Amino acid sequence: MNKKTVKDIDIKGKRVLMRVDFNVPMADGKVTDDKRIRASLPTIQYVLDQGASLILMSHLGRPKGGPSPEFSLKAASETLAGLLGKPVLMAPDCIGPEVARMAAALKPGEVLMLENTRFHAGEEKNDLDLAKALASLGEIYVNDAFGSAHRAHSSTEGIAHFLPAVSGFLMEQELEYLGRATANPEHPYIAILGGAKISDKIAVVENLLTKCDKLIIGGGMANTFLAAKGYAMQDSLVEAASVETAKGIMVKAGDKLLLPVDAVIADKFEAEANSKVVAVDQVSAGWRIMDIGPKSIEAFKAALQGARLIVWNGPMGVFEMPKFAEGTFAIARLLAASGATTVIGGGDSASAVKKAGVAKQMTHVSTGGGASLEYLEGKVLPGVAALQDK
Repeated sequence: MNKKTVKDIDIKGKRVLMRVDFNVPMADGKVTDDKRIRASLPTIQYVLDQGASLILMSHLGRPKGGPSPEFSLKAASETLAGLLGKPVLMAPDCIGPEVARMAAALKPGEVLMLENTRFHAGEEKNDLDLAKALASLGEIYVNDAFGSAHRAHSSTEGIAHFLPAVSGFLMEQELEYLGRATANPEHPYIAILGGAKISDKIAVVENLLTKCDKLIIGGGMANTFLAAKGYAMQDSLVEAASVETAKGIMVKAGDKLLLPVDAVIADKFEAEANSKVVAVDQVSAGWRIMDIGPKSIEAFKAALQGARLIVWNGPMGVFEMPKFAEGTFAIARLLAASGATTVIGGGDSASAVKKAGVAKQMTHVSTGGGASLEYLEGKVLPGVAALQDK
């Protein structure tokens, strides 16, 4: 990674303004999953150990037009205080005279959490006045929010115009592992893509085909490729508008592209639907594909033999329903036992390896679904581009 990190600059005695990704799930005013907060702890702890004071900012959810109590970061600040074992001050807003006063009064080793940046409409418009007001609170900007790096917002991109901007350790780790998948990958390199829609991932497919040795496609997006082969998909999810694109990709990819050969089909899109395993060209009328079948799992297992690098983004089926989770969980277990460097692109794939109980056996599980997809497409992420080069 050619971007400066917080280790490359002197922060002793400085006010460090750090963008974190505390966009965490909440219920009844409490944080229900603190994974993203824990992921930021190494950088937070480092900043405090260096004798700096720390001002944290994040968005939470999609508040509509102004402050709203259910999108307050207060619960996240309390969770962080528990993890750090020290108080975290909570600001009433992310800018304004009272916030400026609180930031200026911070002593080395103290932490202030700003209120949700999206309580200001200017945040998502990358309003430079808002960015400047945020920047005035600190002396150095650290971005550790990879999950928001694909958005050019005031707190991710705009702010870097006003302060020296460097990456945190989580951002550094994300860029290192996703960089391995796109810049100079180890071979044999196998990419696995799943999820519902091919339209979301066409650019990823096209970029990865130029880098990897084999590309395995499962999940709902495989149906569109199977339809492009002329198979009747019946009630399966197929994106009709992308069938021609899929045909073109298959011609270009040749034997690099692997599709399911059998599938678990169901007579309804329900957890308790009747189900059976059939070849992919034998889907019964009124039935739909819900998961890859056992022969597909075996074929994909054979393709993964000897891989040095495996990148996975998107489940193999409707894994939220136990009956249709085996394909996704089998892939997770294969990766865990592969001995390869395994990089999991956030979102559903991250929750799949967790549900399969093998998250800890993966080399890297990304914290950013949308950001990791755009990175795999080969796009420059605005929040990354804004950081200082080494």
